[in-house]
Amino acid sequence: MSALRICPLCEATCGLTLTIEGTRVTGARGDRDDVFSQGFICPKGASFGEVDGDPDRLTAPLVRRDGKLEPATWDEAFDLVAARLRPVVETYGADAVGVVLGNPNVHTMAGALYPPVLLGGLHTRSLFTASTLDQMPKHVSSGLLFGDPFAIPVPDLDRTDHLLLLGANPLESNGSLCTAPDFPGKLKALRRRGGTLTVVDPRRTRTAKLADRHLAIRPGTDALLLAALAHVLFEEELTSLGELADAVEGLAEVREAVREFTPEAAGAACDLDPDGIRILARELAAAPTAAVYGRIGSCTVEHGTLASWLVDVLNILTGNLDRPGGALFPLSATDRAPRPAGPGKGFEIGRWRSRVGGHPEAKSELPAAALAEEIETPGEGQVRALIVCAANPVLSAPDGDRLDRALAGLDFMVSIDPYLNETSRHADVVLPPPPPSQSAHFDFAFNALAVRNQVRYTRPAVPLAEGRLDECEIHARLVLAATGMHGAPADAVDAMVVDRTLGKAVADPHSAVYGRDPKELAAALTGDSGPERRLDLMLRLGPYGDGFGAAPDGLTLERVLAHPHGIDLGPLEPRLPQVLRTRSGRIELLPAPIADDLPRLRAALGARPDGLVLVGRRHLRSNNSWLHNIPSLNGGSNRCTLHVHPEDAARLGLRDGDPVRVKADGGEVAAPVEITDSVRTGVVSLPHGWGHHRPGTRLGVAEGLPGVNVNQLLDGSRLDPLSGTAVLNGFPVELVALR
Repeated sequence: MSALRICPLCEATCGLTLTIEGTRVTGARGDRDDVFSQGFICPKGASFGEVDGDPDRLTAPLVRRDGKLEPATWDEAFDLVAARLRPVVETYGADAVGVVLGNPNVHTMAGALYPPVLLGGLHTRSLFTASTLDQMPKHVSSGLLFGDPFAIPVPDLDRTDHLLLLGANPLESNGSLCTAPDFPGKLKALRRRGGTLTVVDPRRTRTAKLADRHLAIRPGTDALLLAALAHVLFEEELTSLGELADAVEGLAEVREAVREFTPEAAGAACDLDPDGIRILARELAAAPTAAVYGRIGSCTVEHGTLASWLVDVLNILTGNLDRPGGALFPLSATDRAPRPAGPGKGFEIGRWRSRVGGHPEAKSELPAAALAEEIETPGEGQVRALIVCAANPVLSAPDGDRLDRALAGLDFMVSIDPYLNETSRHADVVLPPPPPSQSAHFDFAFNALAVRNQVRYTRPAVPLAEGRLDECEIHARLVLAATGMHGAPADAVDAMVVDRTLGKAVADPHSAVYGRDPKELAAALTGDSGPERRLDLMLRLGPYGDGFGAAPDGLTLERVLAHPHGIDLGPLEPRLPQVLRTRSGRIELLPAPIADDLPRLRAALGARPDGLVLVGRRHLRSNNSWLHNIPSLNGGSNRCTLHVHPEDAARLGLRDGDPVRVKADGGEVAAPVEITDSVRTGVVSLPHGWGHHRPGTRLGVAEGLPGVNVNQLLDGSRLDPLSGTAVLNGFPVELVALR
């Protein structure tokens, strides 16, 4: 038999057709009728059956008895969570319980629906997520510019005439903060229709090889290049805001702010030709439409928030923000229905600070790099217990060795994870979700970043195995156990959320259900479970929803289920000023926190570290540390080697395959050399997500090819100050041959 499933293994969210024999997934191919992905599939999606059936997946809860993790019943596991976690809160306060959310959370329904409820019930400020290891600079810059950290414009790939990519390699990563199945095909289509692709990257990636122009920038200097491009636009009177003119404030201030970032000054710091910078600025301004897009390589650096800000500044200065063919704001089916434009509450950072390092919060989160010190350091607010949901910070955060030791000293830890990995091995309770084939799927986060508006939902392809709990029920029961409601039925969490949501909606004059009876509306919801009822509610109240009868042709869960390959909601459309939530009701082009950080960027014009710097890299067959236990995905280029340019290798006396010690200010690791001209001189590259050598894990395949943890080179002191994001790229290293 066959069944449809949306792939949860990266941000592309491709539709899959699964082949199923009994209860086992034996194959996966692209769903040619999927309204969004139209049959595209990558090696990760093709391996869905292997991922789903990995024999190392945990099948029952584990609890720690006499220092050893042993199988337990679900009731025993949640009883222990309630018995051990609540006393920590009651004795030491809410902040003594930390919550760590990993990147896989946004790839599941449960991870999207329940952590906000957990955090609301705990009232803890000790929140750490993968965002401060990846995308937080974009949230902060969007919050400061537009008043909403989730108002992230994405490039209109299908209609743009010039795409400028910085720190992104979508031919390997399939895109990020830009949900686009077949991103490679869209770039090739851009070229075929006569458009221009410019790639800025210190590595000659597969994406760079496809480009019309590849700028091999010195790592960590993206913000300097972007500031120089803005300088040229002002200097040569090339700015043209178009329909944005009346929606922007601070234009003159930005002109003055970038005055010192001449192409000559920035070019020297970036290792780029000043004339080439001028040509690029002129081409962006002259293109019929253009979009600037920066990702992890421009975020996880010392000026990540400034680079993210400047990406949108350039889109604004060229009139390409909120314009077809430029960068537009998606409108997902579960987003809030549009409200009248007007001033909002705005966005702030630093409303509180971390207890030890004094790091400002951003989007209610503290830096993941600060987690170890918050656990280790005694005093009021010390993190004594931890709830870890789909996260492996021992590998993904700086100085995993220190965090490894810190986790061992916790009073209590609970982990939702399908594996016993480098982090979950420290837990007192491990709650394993079922394989993805046994879970429903809806992309709440990624539909809000999609390059085309659409809606798709797939129910479980395979029935839940005996003795397993649905992932949503696991999360719901964790919420109850952690917030003092242990023993209540799991669906009480969903009922509570529905009641609260409807209560707010009927009191909102702008809502389609204003003034109606919330009990009557709740009774009208459909779905086979609490999560489906919540999805139905969000669809009905959303921008395309039926409003509980107010728009009879609008979306409901039943209508989405009747279209198993999805419903196309059309191309992205201009949405300004409706999306703005700034206090002024306009785009605030030079917010105070940005202006205050610009002197640090100006100082970087004259800074040039001697020696080598290191950057990470992504593989098409991996997603952070997730997929290293899948045999078919651990071959080819997916190896933990140190890329070194031939000239640097010759200068250092290194040969291909030689073991080499990599030293940085936070530590050292040893890895084999791979000599390649895919990196520019002065740059070495080591992939992220490896280091599967720690005892006590159950990852048989990954342990056989452990690699080394590149983040062990860092001690967590290098952070982008505005977002708290760890600097994982562009830091100095030293190589020492081991032969």
